[in-house]
Amino acid sequence: MSPHPHPVTKAVIPAAGLGTRFLPATKATPKEMLPVVDKPAIQYVVEEAVAAGLSDVLMITGRNKRPLEDHFDRNYELEEALTRKGDASRLARVRESSDLATMHYVRQGAPQGLGHAVLCAEPHVGDQPFAVLLGDDLIDPRDPLLARMITIQQQHGGSVIALMEVDPEQIHLYGSAAILPTPDPDVVRVTGLVEKPEPAQAPSHYAVIGRYVLDPAVFDVLRKTQPGRGDEIQLTDALRELAERDDTGGPVHGVVFTGRRYDTGDRGDYLRAIVRLACEREDLGPDFRTWLHTYVTEEMQD
Repeated sequence: MSPHPHPVTKAVIPAAGLGTRFLPATKATPKEMLPVVDKPAIQYVVEEAVAAGLSDVLMITGRNKRPLEDHFDRNYELEEALTRKGDASRLARVRESSDLATMHYVRQGAPQGLGHAVLCAEPHVGDQPFAVLLGDDLIDPRDPLLARMITIQQQHGGSVIALMEVDPEQIHLYGSAAILPTPDPDVVRVTGLVEKPEPAQAPSHYAVIGRYVLDPAVFDVLRKTQPGRGDEIQLTDALRELAERDDTGGPVHGVVFTGRRYDTGDRGDYLRAIVRLACEREDLGPDFRTWLHTYVTEEMQD
């Protein structure tokens, strides 16, 4: 397959989920707005897209997601209040989110799965390849996964997915990829995909994590894709079809990620992400690490 003639310039962020694992906190607050230290999780994801050169961002939302739009919009009353106080530091942080990217929004309407959410992006994306970033996965900015995926897509065409090797007992939580090696040590050819298989049926221990760079041919496939696991339209099912192609829309490659990833969709991992990121902050880390060491030491002695 020849490289795609169009550059990747647009990012799509599905954010229509109900956040049931974080109830009751998400009863009235979108899960994407839950803070990770002092920024909502969704801002980290938008910052990642921008760092990879994608400043045109489409967010797929649903009911009760208006705070997402408000967060990336200007808040003139708050800015004016901070200006009057001379609080330049906080003013800059407030303006940071509204100056990040050109934001667009479309409602999914009905929760019909990730594949359906991606299909909602077609009018905005058109015939260009595009990135998809899931809000539950935070990738450390020191590990530029998305930029690497875009490079591979531009070299090989087709679609590129992010893969991470996981414990065999955990593979049922992810999509699992059948793979073949390539000359690049961190790149594989994906020959098949299974959504959340039982460990015995998994084609490998390589799990699909929440970063994709997709050929626009995926839209035609998604329109024909029948609801699968969970009675939802699964992006994995569409990618499995593309993985079998060498012509329009294919092939599918995977970038094997070995860097730092924080899963904010799980309560335990969400707490671990906060602790890790807080420990690494210059303004919070020294005092917080000292307190944490004391707390853990005292707990172990009890």
